[in-house]
Amino acid sequence: MGLWQVFYEDWQMECCGEPFAVGDEVSWPLLQRDSADLLGGGWDEHLTEGDACDELFPGGRVPPDGLLVVNGHGGGPRVTGRVRAVRVVNQVYEENPPGSRTWEPVRGERTLRPVDRCPKWFDAGTPDARGRQPRESGVLVTLEIPDPGPDRAPDS
Repeated sequence: MGLWQVFYEDWQMECCGEPFAVGDEVSWPLLQRDSADLLGGGWDEHLTEGDACDELFPGGRVPPDGLLVVNGHGGGPRVTGRVRAVRVVNQVYEENPPGSRTWEPVRGERTLRPVDRCPKWFDAGTPDARGRQPRESGVLVTLEIPDPGPDRAPDS
């Protein structure tokens, strides 16, 4: 049995996701994305490593610094597990360049707020006078995955 950290992006949930709660069994298609490219990076403590990822992504296709993400719009190996924790990701964005109305995530400026249930809708936040906007960008889920054992592989 392993505990995996999985990021469920706000737009994926709002589009066609089904909210879930701590204790629920879920089955999601997962991909592993380069953590440096996701919300400005800085996810080091949330990376899933080890044999579980090797089984899920055989043949060395796993980015070395990857974060597991739900991919409801393009597939990926389907993984079933039990939700052990849900934390809303509140990411700070900054207008870049100032006045452009183009928003980029600020590296390492995020907080995690524990909740019992994943929301269906996320707060877009309000820009402050400095051109910074905190925004709920999804949830980070701790997913308990049963030991696949010699006869079991991730769902296809």
